Amino acid sequence: MKKFLRGIGLAIGASFMLMSCGTQKSLDISQEEAQVFKQQQADTVEIVNPESNYEIIIIEPGFNYWLRTIARPRGYYSQNYLETRNRLMVIEWNNRVMWPNRYDPLLYELQINYDPNIDYGYEVNYQLYNYFVYFQRKYNQRLGPFIPRI
Repeated sequence: MKKFLRGIGLAIGASFMLMSCGTQKSLDISQEEAQVFKQQQADTVEIVNPESNYEIIIIEPGFNYWLRTIARPRGYYSQNYLETRNRLMVIEWNNRVMWPNRYDPLLYELQINYDPNIDYGYEVNYQLYNYFVYFQRKYNQRLGPFIPRI
């Protein structure tokens, strides 16, 4: 009986290993998007909500162009959707900033101060969400359980 259980345990363990190997999915990056990712010229996006006095400044080559040409248009996602995804990705981002020996400190330099109890408005959430999508696709990172799609 012990041999049978041990054999089942090995079979289950092997099947988990096979399933985990097959769950890694690659991103479909278009040629246009790949060209944007290769840009080297400084590109600054200032995300501002004048009503709430909150702003985010993103300095990332190609992001502004990517946001205007490749990202989903404003209004595609609800504000609730954006806030939910941003909360998850900010938590993961901040965790990675705290582990510079484990994650590239050149990618994760500064923590993001995102309070889920504050209404930052649609524009701030839209641009922050799209920056996370851009970042994940460009640097082949995963900031949550979702594959960063466009």
